[in-house]
Amino acid sequence: MSFLNKLLLLALVAFFVCLLHSAGQEPPSAEAPPREVAGHEATSIPVGSRVFVAPMDNGFEIYVIAGLQQKKVPLIVVMDRSKADFEISGVSESERANWSKMLFMGTDASKEQASIKVTNLKTGVVAFAYSVNKGSSARGKQSAGEACAKHLKQKIEGNQD
Repeated sequence: MSFLNKLLLLALVAFFVCLLHSAGQEPPSAEAPPREVAGHEATSIPVGSRVFVAPMDNGFEIYVIAGLQQKKVPLIVVMDRSKADFEISGVSESERANWSKMLFMGTDASKEQASIKVTNLKTGVVAFAYSVNKGSSARGKQSAGEACAKHLKQKIEGNQD
């Protein structure tokens, strides 16, 4: 299955989950506070949360973990899913430069595409999702992994208001 097909499937699943989730809910009233889960908003990712990075195509989970460390994302990566608060899962695809690109453009940069989602393991809520498309990446999967980590860090730091 191609990356675009996987991405489309992931988007459709997320759409239907959101649709099913909102179908059984009444619109919030003016007096009702926003729904909270365990003291945090449903999509909050608290600093210091334990996160399990699930295996991904092409070994991309290694690049995500390295990106989390490189970008100093304030999460604790655990290797046992049962000890995690959140799970990072996703898909990735790399396309190496072909001979004409190397010959005429003088570059061996690859094309990288990746998508991740962070799911709260206690509630099942998708707390964060991000897709990256690097048309000409000199560092390949490393660039995509660091981009995912950078945006996840921004999400976490945005929760600290």
